[in-house]
Amino acid sequence: MTTTDVPHEPPPSRSWLREHSELGVCVLLLALGALVLTDALTMDVEIAQRGPIGPKTVPIAVGIGLLVVALLLAVDVLRGGRGEAEGGEDIDLAEPADWRTVLLLAGVFLATAVLIEPVGFPIAGALLFWGAAYALGSRHLDRDPLIAAGLSVVTYEVFNNLLGVPLPGGPLMGVL
Repeated sequence: MTTTDVPHEPPPSRSWLREHSELGVCVLLLALGALVLTDALTMDVEIAQRGPIGPKTVPIAVGIGLLVVALLLAVDVLRGGRGEAEGGEDIDLAEPADWRTVLLLAGVFLATAVLIEPVGFPIAGALLFWGAAYALGSRHLDRDPLIAAGLSVVTYEVFNNLLGVPLPGGPLMGVL
């Protein structure tokens, strides 16, 4: 047997990490749980708002839940448990990632975050909905902006007027 006949094996540490990649999710859940608990425990609550169930109760419960799930998942992974792919998954893992779409969507979300205060939700939301449709492959340039504008105005009205969640109106505040 020559050296070219021996298959190349990854280093043992890399192989162990590859086999236990779900531990990354455990670390993420642990960090998120610690962040939620830290925020909940340092929350400034006025005396008048205190009671048996106050504004800290749900965040503390969620933070503890995240820590427990992280611990249980880590134990399962270290005992050999592995997540299985869904049976109906139709993703070809041999294909490269579509970074153009990912970057377009990230740009649209970033632009919405920057524009929501100065131009208001109806305009920023319309740009968000149209930009997301374009990034995901829709090329109906005559129809998509109209649908996006309608969807944005309806969303603004539902949140602002029906649910009582104030969204910035921007220059359209007097019109809507």
